[in-house]
Amino acid sequence: MTEAAVCPVPHENRTHPLGAPAGFEEAISDGPVKMIWPNGVEGWVISSYAGVRQVLSDKRFSASRDGAPTMRTEGETVIDDSVPGNMNAMDGEEHLRLRRPLSRGFMVKRMAEMRPLIQKIVDEHLDEMERKGAPADLVSSVCLPVPSLVIAELLGVPHEYQALFQATAKELLGKNGSKDEYEAKAAELGAVIGKVVAEKKASGDTGDMIGLMVNETDFDMDELMMLAIGLLVAGHETTSNFFGLFTLTLFERPDQLEILKRDPSRADVIVEELMRYTIGRLSGAGIQRKAIEDVEVDGVTIKAGEWAVISLHANLDEELCPRAGELDLERKAVSHLGFGFGPHQCLGANLARAELQILLQSLFRRFPNIRPAVPVTEMSFREDMITYGASAIPVVW
Repeated sequence: MTEAAVCPVPHENRTHPLGAPAGFEEAISDGPVKMIWPNGVEGWVISSYAGVRQVLSDKRFSASRDGAPTMRTEGETVIDDSVPGNMNAMDGEEHLRLRRPLSRGFMVKRMAEMRPLIQKIVDEHLDEMERKGAPADLVSSVCLPVPSLVIAELLGVPHEYQALFQATAKELLGKNGSKDEYEAKAAELGAVIGKVVAEKKASGDTGDMIGLMVNETDFDMDELMMLAIGLLVAGHETTSNFFGLFTLTLFERPDQLEILKRDPSRADVIVEELMRYTIGRLSGAGIQRKAIEDVEVDGVTIKAGEWAVISLHANLDEELCPRAGELDLERKAVSHLGFGFGPHQCLGANLARAELQILLQSLFRRFPNIRPAVPVTEMSFREDMITYGASAIPVVW
């Protein structure tokens, strides 16, 4: 295949809020294509199932993000590769040194133990939403607060700092925020975490993630602070957006919603299909990897020093499953890429799965007639954030 022409990244111009950016699917239809990002950096967009798995697992691609394509129009990197504990920008043993101890806190057994607590938090918020009555905003009532409380519980950070978690996430994941703004919020959150660290160190407590990091690893303070902030931000922001998008997808597909209502015990499989389809349908291009030597992917040679940017539109690749472009909640679970792949696969995937399963089961059991108060096309969405989601979901029941 000959080298594709450089073309602009289609962003912030969806024809439907639950669809891909306009022109994106056409741009990638013939395989890898070179695009230019708002900060002027070019990258090969890889969107096949096999190609994405290769890029995310091939050691010839580095997770370093120094000089990467970015949606930040001013081109400023909020967190550079040199920040201690910036695990997402590390490779090999350096990456594993940080990841291995953390993975213990997200094991399936630990997530099973947390389910009663997650259910309690969800029920309390649904109780409050019902008490206040319709109309309600699902984002502020449930989507944002539940994951914030759960990840705070897992890490051992006081719940009263939810607003600070969300403000820090906005600066870190926003497309237009400055490094100074992020660092100011991170310092504020860091002061909170610093107090928690001191308490865990004094007590020797290892019952939560921060206690584990303080008392059972060799992480230095800078690494520990960065890891804790990253886990807090990622742990609530992504799950919050996923739950909102899943709910909107089901509102748009009442036939599929009925499948969930008929048999909520299948929520584990249903969450996998919603993740595969919803993220695949919405995705433009996101995670970047830099080639450290020439690598052939999907028929093109990505030269050393060039960027590969993967698209989770790969979840809709027919290579993954038949009728991949359709949502089918009766489908058996397939090995989708919604939580990534390879050594950087989402550390909190098991936690997100548990939360999403409980949230979906509980919402539609408590409010079987819940529905959007306005059409999805009239709702506002967070186009200013790297992690896409609804700003508000007004509902009635």
